[in-house]
Amino acid sequence: MKLHNISLAALLGMATLTACEGKLDVANPNQQTTDIFGAQADELEESIIACYNHIRMEGTFARVGYTLDLVRGDEVWNSSQVWYMPFDDLDAPFTDEIGQWSWRDWYYTIKVCNFVTSKFENVDTETLNNKMKRIKGQALFLRGLSYYTLAAYYQNPLIITDYNLYSSLTSLNVPNHEEGETNGFAQYDRVLDLVESDFKEAMTLLPTRDEGGEWANGRATSGAAAGFYARTLMQRHKYSEALDVLKAIIGGQYGTYKLMANYGDNFREGAAYENNDESLFEVQYLDYGSQGTDDEWTPVNTSANATQGHAIESNFGPGQFSGWADLSAAPWLYHLFKAEKTTDNSLDPRLYWTIGTYEPEWEKDRTTLGNVCFQTKMKEAEPVATNDNNGGLPIAKWTNLRTGLYNGITVGLHCGINLRLMRYSDVLLRAAECENEVNGPTQQAIDWINQVRSRARLANLNLADFDTADKLFEQIANVERPKEFGCEWGRGLDLIRWGFFYDNDRLAQLKEHGTFRRSADKTRIKEPVSYSQVGIDSELKSSFDTYIQGHEFLPIFIGTLNDNPNLVGNSANNSTSNSGYFSQKGWTVHPVVSLGK
Repeated sequence: MKLHNISLAALLGMATLTACEGKLDVANPNQQTTDIFGAQADELEESIIACYNHIRMEGTFARVGYTLDLVRGDEVWNSSQVWYMPFDDLDAPFTDEIGQWSWRDWYYTIKVCNFVTSKFENVDTETLNNKMKRIKGQALFLRGLSYYTLAAYYQNPLIITDYNLYSSLTSLNVPNHEEGETNGFAQYDRVLDLVESDFKEAMTLLPTRDEGGEWANGRATSGAAAGFYARTLMQRHKYSEALDVLKAIIGGQYGTYKLMANYGDNFREGAAYENNDESLFEVQYLDYGSQGTDDEWTPVNTSANATQGHAIESNFGPGQFSGWADLSAAPWLYHLFKAEKTTDNSLDPRLYWTIGTYEPEWEKDRTTLGNVCFQTKMKEAEPVATNDNNGGLPIAKWTNLRTGLYNGITVGLHCGINLRLMRYSDVLLRAAECENEVNGPTQQAIDWINQVRSRARLANLNLADFDTADKLFEQIANVERPKEFGCEWGRGLDLIRWGFFYDNDRLAQLKEHGTFRRSADKTRIKEPVSYSQVGIDSELKSSFDTYIQGHEFLPIFIGTLNDNPNLVGNSANNSTSNSGYFSQKGWTVHPVVSLGK
C-alpha cells in the first residue's frame, strides 16, 4: 500500500511539472470513439451483432420491410383496404412515408456494416485469422442483403460503402445517378454489381453450417451467401452462372442441406424447428414468452427490455383473434392448391400451413392439429375471415394459427417464429428454372422439381409433358413456386425479373390472379373469383387494375429527395415504364402457356 501511494504521488508530481508544456493525452476507455473501437475481434463481434439486430427492425423484416414485397405480388391482397393500400394497388405516391421506412432501416444497417468493413481496408485478407475473416464475411453478407433489398424495392438507391461519408440519414448526399442517365436502371446495375461482389467474397470467408455451433444456429454462412448470390445473378438473368452456384449448393460444397420431412416445421417457433436442415438463412426472433415487453420499431427507438419479435403475425392475423387483419391470401392461390390432390387423394399439405381455412378432411388428419385457429376449433359453418368488414382468407404462415401454442395474438413485435428468408426448396426450384433457361426442359430440371413435389406427396412430373421451355417455366412460375412459397417474401422480386409487368398477356394474368372479393359475408371467402366479373360484381376488385407504369418499384419518399439534392427519383416517382430497359438487355418474357394436357 505504501509503495502504491508513493507511485501515485510521483505520477501526480510529473503531471504537475509538465502541465505548462501541454495537456496529458489520456484516452478514456468509457468514452470510446469509432477510431478506437473495433481494433479487437471481440469489439467487432459486438458490431456484427448490431448488424443482425438491424435486419429485424420495422423497415427491414419485422413488418413493413417484409410485407411491402408481399402486397405487390399476386398471392396477397390488402384486406383492411386501408393499411398498405397504395402499395397493394401499385400506385403509391412519393408522399406516402410508409414507403420510406424500409429505406431508413436498411441504411441504418448499412452504416454498421460499413463500420465493420472499414476496419479491413488495406488489409490483406489472407493475413487474417479465421475469426476476423468470419467477421468480415458476415458484414459483407449483411451489406449485400441490405443493398439487394434496397434495389429490389427502390430501383436506384444510392451507394455508400465509406463509413465516414455519413453520420445520419439526412446527411446522405451522394448521388444515385451519373450525368446523362435517363432511367434508374443504370444505378440498379451498379447496386447489384456491389451486391454480387459482397456475396461472392462472403462465400469465401464464411464457414458452412456443418461447422456447427452458432454457424448452424442463425449466423450467415457460406451457404447463405451462395444462395443469395445465385438469387442476385438470376435477378439479372445470369442463369448459367447462377446454375453453377446452385449445383454447388446441392452438391454440398457450401454445407449439408435437405428438405424437412414435414413442411410445417419451416413455420414454427422453437429450437426443434428453427435453423433446421432446410434453412439457408433466417431472421432470428425470440420465442414469445422469452421476450421483453417494449416494442422496438426502429434502430433509434432502443429499449433494454425490447420484445425482439416480429409483427408479421399481427398483419396476417384475423381480427377475430385480435390481429390487425391487414393482409389475406389471394383466392387464386387457394384454388391453385385445391386443383391438384396428392397421390393418396388428399389435399396438398402445404395448404394447411399457408392458408387458415376449414377443410372437412382435416377433421381426421392425425399429422396436424386439424381444423384449429389459435387453439379454437374451427367450424365449417362458421369460417374465419381475416377482416370482419372485407372478408379474406387468413394467412397461416409466420403465425401461430396452426401451431396450437397460443389462443390469440399479442399484437406488435411479439411473434417469435423465425422468418426463413431462403430454404433449400428454393435452391432446388431455382436450379430447375436455371436449367430450363439454359438447356430447355431436361430430366434434371424435372428431377429437382420432383424432389419438392415428393415432400408434398404429389405425383412426379414427366418430361414428356413439357415439350418447350415456355411450358416448364409456366409450371415453375405459376404452380410450383406459389404452392411452395405462397405468402412468403420474394414473389414481387420474381415478377420483376420475369418481366410480367412489361407484357400485356402477363399483366392480364396478374389481374386474374389478383382478383379478390370484398365482403362481410364470411361464407363467400372461398368462392372462386374471375377478373371478367370485376365491374359486374360490385364486391370484386383486382389489385393490378390500378397499376401505374414504373410502380413495380416503390417511389423514393419526397422527404428523402428533399434532404439530398443529389438524389433523383425512380420509375415510380416519374411513372415511367421499365419495359425498354428489359428489352434492351435482350431479355424476353415467357409467353403465357396453357398447362392443360
